[in-house]
Amino acid sequence: MSTNALRPARELLLKEYRGVLSTHSKSMPGFPFGSVVPYCLDADGHPLILISRIAQHTHNLQRDPKCSLLVGERDAEDVQAVGRLTVMAEARKLTDDAAIEAAASRYYRYFPESANYHKAHDFDFWVLEPVRHRYIGGFGAIHWLDQVTLANPFAGQAEQSMIEHMNDDHANAIDHYAKLSGLPRSAHMVGIDSEGMHLRIGQGIYWLPFPTTCNTPTQVREALVSLARADVWPGSSQGEG
Repeated sequence: MSTNALRPARELLLKEYRGVLSTHSKSMPGFPFGSVVPYCLDADGHPLILISRIAQHTHNLQRDPKCSLLVGERDAEDVQAVGRLTVMAEARKLTDDAAIEAAASRYYRYFPESANYHKAHDFDFWVLEPVRHRYIGGFGAIHWLDQVTLANPFAGQAEQSMIEHMNDDHANAIDHYAKLSGLPRSAHMVGIDSEGMHLRIGQGIYWLPFPTTCNTPTQVREALVSLARADVWPGSSQGEG
């Protein structure tokens, strides 16, 4: 296992927000069934999805929870020359009320339109608990990885407070982050993790990396202040959902 591949693999999972969910077909036994699903990462860094009870992939997961999520860099001229990550996982439906409430709070920030159909129709939150990962960073850069995901140290009230503070009191700074990254203005912060921030601009979601890993709210504040004063974004790429 290559530790050098862990960071780019995790960044790919952080910044894409959609992937191909492959399940074991119930109606066509022995065949894989693929479907596109949006996702965000939960407090443990695992993909969180919201799917309909009548959907084919839901029926498949109820019969066999083993699945995979393929995440790849989009808009690439040569798809074989860019990164892609396959997350092999066990899917678990959330049934505890507190867990569902926490999932809804997080997921609705990323995908606000989902709140309406979640309440009006039969949708459930599922978490994809990783078993192993296959990361390809380009030609010949192929790795099996066991521990890609990273728990979010701010998940819950700490993250919510930081997001609300930034959106309510520092909208100009958020627009500055977007400008530095070559993104449109009128950005809205929807998430913070130890390695970066998540912005929603229109229907798109973007992850912007911090210059260094932040493990405390104070370190996040220092990173955000530094970026607000920066003239250029300090390296790395961003993704859109």
